[in-house]
Amino acid sequence: MRRISTIVVLQLTPNIDFSDCVCLIDVPHDAFMSYSVCVSFGSEEPNPTCMTISYSVTVISAAPSPSTEIVRNNNPESHIHSMSQLSKESTDLSPPQVHSRPEDIIFDRGIVAWSQVLVSHLLVINGFGYMSSFGLFQSHWEMALGRSASDIAWVGSIQLFLLFFVGALSGRAMDEGYFRSLIISGSSLQLLGVFTTSAVTKYWQLVLSQGVVQGLGNGLLFTPLVTLVSVYFMKKRAFALGIAACGAPVGGMIFPVIARQLQNNASFGWVVRTMGFVIFCNAVIILVLARPRSTTPNLVPRPLVEYGAFKELRYTLFTTGIFFTLWGVYTAYFYTATFGRDVIHDSSSSSLTLLMILNGVGIPGRLIPALIADRYFGAFNTLLPFVFGTGVMLYCWIAISSFEGFVAFLVVFGICSNAVQTLFPSTLAGFTTDISKMGARTGMVFTIGSVACLTGAPIAGALIERERGGYLGMQVFGGTTVCLGFAFLLAARLCTDKA
Repeated sequence: MRRISTIVVLQLTPNIDFSDCVCLIDVPHDAFMSYSVCVSFGSEEPNPTCMTISYSVTVISAAPSPSTEIVRNNNPESHIHSMSQLSKESTDLSPPQVHSRPEDIIFDRGIVAWSQVLVSHLLVINGFGYMSSFGLFQSHWEMALGRSASDIAWVGSIQLFLLFFVGALSGRAMDEGYFRSLIISGSSLQLLGVFTTSAVTKYWQLVLSQGVVQGLGNGLLFTPLVTLVSVYFMKKRAFALGIAACGAPVGGMIFPVIARQLQNNASFGWVVRTMGFVIFCNAVIILVLARPRSTTPNLVPRPLVEYGAFKELRYTLFTTGIFFTLWGVYTAYFYTATFGRDVIHDSSSSSLTLLMILNGVGIPGRLIPALIADRYFGAFNTLLPFVFGTGVMLYCWIAISSFEGFVAFLVVFGICSNAVQTLFPSTLAGFTTDISKMGARTGMVFTIGSVACLTGAPIAGALIERERGGYLGMQVFGGTTVCLGFAFLLAARLCTDKA
């Protein structure tokens, strides 16, 4: 007997909770490749919901005590059988063995599940939180290295690009059971990038350390942190991901506070090293608590990219919508400080305050929409109005010319944009019922979105330079791309309704 463990979720009706029972079915390795699995609930006829699978599967069913039988099926299109047919045809195979796996059926509760939320929260602090503090480095490196603002901005763009681009690789590696290897290697690269950044004296060293090395480390960790929470939560998935995602604004406030407290008493190098020690402590906690749902590598080789996902129209539309959304949503994060300096004519300290406001509103902006999604409308339905609101606010940015108006803009935009960044991973996770493919399918979207993250800010910067310091072109670009992303996401939602 050979068992290949794969999670298959049979979603029978919207009102059934399928977290009550699990059974492992062993299939002889020399048996036929294709089977039909039917789950009955004590009635005379089995439920007419079946799924064709290969080899042995783990079936998460919707009944406390289902009777599960495997039938030989030479016609993949024939999925519905009566109990008599099941009993007759199943005699050709060895009797299945059913085993209880309690750890596979617990969702939305337990110390282990919520400890994974803490793990993901710390991962986000080390990654997105540190990147959210990039404004701290901008002015320092401009003066220390004698480079233009656009040159330094490329470092942040490369870092953000690699975070998303490496997502497909790390997602597939996680599917194959290399979760702990990803955590160790990713955290090591993060620390290497931070500590080498503290000793930078030339521009190419900055690009290599803070851009490439740290970006690679973030990319190895990003997809695992999203999928880690997704496989432990169903009903509360959006809220759990929201708590994890709060690491970005939390880190975006922690690291600036460290810089403020030490800037008069220590060199810039030691300021960065202190941030590195914080990241190191977080990494130790992560290694101790991290526990993926399954650590067994898949025995069936799979391609790096699940091309079959793009045959699903809603997945393709959703991916396209996220690309356009990410293309414009980060423009405000890159140019908030410069807009305050050039248009509002604020001081450097006031510009830092604006960045703190943008990061600070991210906490309610991530938690409240996640709660609404879990309790009332679902992740996808909640995501759509926040994407639309983000696009509208980027257009409203055109009319802002005062400090008070800009603060109001940052509050509303910060809530909407943070909600988008929190809800789209949980929405994407809902597209995949086979947990063994969740890492790859999530990583594919992140990889495509990485191109938008790499090019969006430089395009916006080029538009500012073309207008000789004017921000109109950048604002129109950001608003248009996000609204276009909303159109594709709305189309994906309509496809979901039809399905």
